[in-house]
Amino acid sequence: MPKLIVTDRYGTESAIDVDDGLTVMEAIRDNGFDELLALCGGCCSCATCHIHVDPAFKDKLPAMSEDEDDLLESSDHRTENSRLSCQIPFGDELDGLKVTIAPED
Repeated sequence: MPKLIVTDRYGTESAIDVDDGLTVMEAIRDNGFDELLALCGGCCSCATCHIHVDPAFKDKLPAMSEDEDDLLESSDHRTENSRLSCQIPFGDELDGLKVTIAPED
């Protein structure tokens, strides 16, 4: 089963197993990371699932949509590696993906 490496807002790193068919947001949320609010449930209509992705994986991710880009523009914590975790389907090709939960806006 592929693993996702999540660093929370306190700097604690955890490795979690991810089931097929989940997004990065669902995997993080379903594994008890309460700081990732995901208020819209994955509809790409808020930015409460904002993460920073390890640059080594940037080229393996799907392209960012215009809606995702617009939502991230509203964050004071946007970086070059910012993504909305609801927009990243997780699969074997992302095994070992490292993400950090972005600070809350």
